[in-house]
Amino acid sequence: MAGDYIINNAEAPTRLEKPLKVFIIIAILCLGGELVWLLGISPFRPFARIDVTGLDGIKREELLGAAGISEKSSYFSVDARAVENAIMSISSIEYAKVFKYFPGRLQIVLENRRAVAAALAVLDGQMVPVLFDRQGVVFGIGEATAAFAGILPVISGLVIEEPFPGMRLPGSIIPFLMELENIEISSPELLYAVSEIKINRKPFEGFDLILYPAHKKIKVRLAELNEDLLRYALLMVDVLSSRESEIDTLDFRSGIASYIPKEAYSE
Repeated sequence: MAGDYIINNAEAPTRLEKPLKVFIIIAILCLGGELVWLLGISPFRPFARIDVTGLDGIKREELLGAAGISEKSSYFSVDARAVENAIMSISSIEYAKVFKYFPGRLQIVLENRRAVAAALAVLDGQMVPVLFDRQGVVFGIGEATAAFAGILPVISGLVIEEPFPGMRLPGSIIPFLMELENIEISSPELLYAVSEIKINRKPFEGFDLILYPAHKKIKVRLAELNEDLLRYALLMVDVLSSRESEIDTLDFRSGIASYIPKEAYSE
């Protein structure tokens, strides 16, 4: 009797073996199917989601077309670095970063060029406005500049002929443009008080600046541009203008303010 009892206990687990094996087989098949879908099918399917941030001044469809991304693009068919290079060839975009998330998501992060000034250029025999950023890259020409009219500083004295998107201005003026952007960010009210900034070329090399304050008759001549000097110069213009001075130009190039009478002034 005792032996029969022991044999019956040993046979009891065998009743669970078949369902357990079936469960394990089903689990392996499900897991295998999931892996096949995840690794072998899904990454080759078109992106389920494409996110674009920082999009401004260009339509989403135009951007994706320039980047070579179509409705059939997938995780494995897209080269992130190649897409970045293609996007950065668009003149209005300064920076692009592309992220691929396995298995079917694409993210594009953009940083657009920020216009720091406008100027006039000769295009097909006509004068047209152009926009450029702190690096001297032209990215807005003609009608593209309409939204910025009256907002940005106007730069004169530049010779720009037959401009095209992506054209670069001379490297010698880039420090000036970068300082101009710093002022626009920190103290934009100073630039609102200036109607025009002329780049005055020197006979041999380099240049100085001639500022034309808005609604004032006194001009300002500077060797360089920075916020403190511009603030002080505009303050001096306000003081002297209120006295109805016969001063034509205030000259700060030597570091000490001097003035030139109207009858003696010559640019």
